[in-house]
Amino acid sequence: MGGVRKNENFILNCSDWEIVRKRNIEKVKKFLELPPEFRIPSISIAPMTGAVENIGFAHESDFYNQIIQAMHKVGVGLCIGDGYPDEKLKFGIEALKKVKSEAPDARTSVFIKPYSNEKIIERFEWAKDCVKITGIDIDSYNILTMRNLVSLEKKSVSQLIEIKNHIKMPFAIKGVFTKEDIKLVKEVMPDIVYISNHGGRIDTRKGSTAEFLAKYGEKLKKYCGELWIDGGIRSPNDVATAMALGANCVLVGRPFATALCQGGGEALCKKVLELSLLQYGNSPL
Repeated sequence: MGGVRKNENFILNCSDWEIVRKRNIEKVKKFLELPPEFRIPSISIAPMTGAVENIGFAHESDFYNQIIQAMHKVGVGLCIGDGYPDEKLKFGIEALKKVKSEAPDARTSVFIKPYSNEKIIERFEWAKDCVKITGIDIDSYNILTMRNLVSLEKKSVSQLIEIKNHIKMPFAIKGVFTKEDIKLVKEVMPDIVYISNHGGRIDTRKGSTAEFLAKYGEKLKKYCGELWIDGGIRSPNDVATAMALGANCVLVGRPFATALCQGGGEALCKKVLELSLLQYGNSPL
């Protein structure tokens, strides 16, 4: 779960939220006047796979079952991704199916890497009965280790529009982090734009998701229905800053995985509350 260039962008993801917050302090203060409970429905678990390689689980299925069930109980969004081999995606789908059987209205989404369109659509078919949102993880094309494992494509506007028109549910583009990506979004007009640099693992440019949101969030909102973001979100003030700058949903990965390893479901619930319910006075701006 490391990053490129000695974790440069991962470090910036974490540190830049405070910088961006100070530059937009009045917007953040205004947002914090809203009831803190307003934030919980706007938090989601980020798509994570590779629990055996990256987190230390003996089996990928154990990770998905535990984290999806715990996140569902506390009321945050449920999101899965794919990986190599395909069993990683299938384990995530099975975990979501268990939730959907109990709670059909649960907020669920799946993100697929930029394979050929035929392969992407095939994977959407696998997941269609348990998700409400489908998306393409365009930024994973830039992860060299992934390109060495599977055949990924740099998606064109026409390819993304083909997928958008094929599916019958909201469509998201994940991994928006460059000016080139903004041009892509403008042409495709997805339902959701998801700002991400894959936790600092994308070697496209130096920068953080926080600064990208601050600089381009208003522009991106013109080309989509919702704006999502991940990367370095570690405190309730980070959550508030992202939402004050236009994010409809903030996605969290490492802190939830760490909480799961440290204390299981109870620790995960506590982490969600830490990220959402602490008041302004308990976490000074």
